[in-house]
Amino acid sequence: MSARTVQVRTAAPYELRLGRGIVHESMRAAREYSAAAVLSDDHVWKLHGDKLQAGDARVVIVPQGERSKSFEQLERVLDALAEVRLDRRSCLVAFGGGVVGDLGGLASALFMRGIDVLQCPTTLLAQVDSSVGGKTAVNLRSGKNLAGAFHQPAGVWIDVDLLTTLDDQDYASGLGEVVKSAVLAGEADFARLEQHAEALLRRDPDLLLDVVEACVRQKAAVVESDEREAGPRRALNLGHTLGHAIERAAGYGRIPHGVAVAVGMLHACVRSAHEGVLQDRDLPARIRRLCARLGLPTGLDELRTRSGAALSEAELADAMQFDKKGALWILPVRLGEVRAVASKG
Repeated sequence: MSARTVQVRTAAPYELRLGRGIVHESMRAAREYSAAAVLSDDHVWKLHGDKLQAGDARVVIVPQGERSKSFEQLERVLDALAEVRLDRRSCLVAFGGGVVGDLGGLASALFMRGIDVLQCPTTLLAQVDSSVGGKTAVNLRSGKNLAGAFHQPAGVWIDVDLLTTLDDQDYASGLGEVVKSAVLAGEADFARLEQHAEALLRRDPDLLLDVVEACVRQKAAVVESDEREAGPRRALNLGHTLGHAIERAAGYGRIPHGVAVAVGMLHACVRSAHEGVLQDRDLPARIRRLCARLGLPTGLDELRTRSGAALSEAELADAMQFDKKGALWILPVRLGEVRAVASKG
């Protein structure tokens, strides 16, 4: 099966390639540079390192998990790139989930004041969201993704065969962002998820290709219109205001990002109805039913029970004060339409 392609027409255009068994193509592209290094985490490298066919490229391994989105690991990566004498005509291949993609993207933005990064996302969350759009960051104690840069990749290779080894929790995290993408895209995308929820849970590869492609096309269109998040791109933050607060209050890495976003999106529906923004009164129930069918929590109480995290109202309110999205809520109007509303507390 030939790979599918999506063009992302940002200031520095690039191509996404989607398919099965295609991840090694990224190293073919990397060999066109003066030199290349690979960034991965210990879990991904153990499972899939051989599929990348890295050859003699320097491989830098960080620990799996959100704790690697730190200045400590960023400095480690930058030192490793200097040790192998990469220059401005070199590239970094980020081979892993969202943590590796964000860390590798920021490292490549900083090294030699900017080298190319090739993104090879290995989780559903990274494939449908973080590998596209050029947002890179590490976390601070005060909040998630507060130190970062916009640095578009030079290419993205999305191989859905890599998703077969994801554990259920990481897969659910990706499904949360898939639902968010469908809410933003409109009725056709959302109805497809409703129709094929069980097949999506089974990780049917043909369906996954279609769903991932729909998500990246939707995100690419938004990013093209607003590369640096000055306006329309803020719509992609649906569910993130409360979602990031949940992650911070629970302790980064305890509740998967996409799971927190799903709960945040459901809360945004309630807030939208309360503030008179919501026009499709059936939408909250449809999102809740779909989340339940996909194994996602359908509210804060269920999330508290599942995670064991207290997530008190005071903790969440405090966490939102430190988040860069905290002053703005993205509220659903109907499928395919959201509105940015300033927070009233």
